[in-house]
Amino acid sequence: MKATIDPADIARQVQDAQRGAQAAFAWLYRTFAPLVHAIHLGMTSRARAEELTQETFVIAFDRLAQLRDPASFGAWIAKIARRNRPVSRVEERVLAEADDPAWPGAGPESVAQANEALRAIRRLPEAYRETLMLRLVEGLSGPEIASLTGMTPESVRVNLHRGMARLRDALGMTARHEERGDDRTT
Repeated sequence: MKATIDPADIARQVQDAQRGAQAAFAWLYRTFAPLVHAIHLGMTSRARAEELTQETFVIAFDRLAQLRDPASFGAWIAKIARRNRPVSRVEERVLAEADDPAWPGAGPESVAQANEALRAIRRLPEAYRETLMLRLVEGLSGPEIASLTGMTPESVRVNLHRGMARLRDALGMTARHEERGDDRTT
């Protein structure tokens, strides 16, 4: 697990980037790219999510001087990402339903299951979709998600708990858990 990021460190990097420091821009990108990518992957294909992630950072860096609270960079760039959506709802729906390329080394059954889970996550409400993408796809912990998004750890925990329950329902796993007597939800 990576350490959570201190808001003062975020603010310092944003302020340095606002003054034109390339290292600060790079730090912000490395740190917040998983957040932006997860938001986009929740709406569209992997390839398009990568393009939209790049576009989102171009927009954010162009508008960086407008950010009033440097410590809130995560919430600010997440808002930009949510507004920087695929061109149309048709494109969004078609791309989100498309089969994404296979993961290297994964067998056909694993790829099919991963694609099914990804499609199910994409149909969840935004709050659950984003936290699940950050946890399951980007591999971030609850505290890391809270640190990047500006959410409280409790809100992240609730979104992950409820999102996992909805994901299990969408994948038809609830009945299997009940049959085994497994009542854990996370």
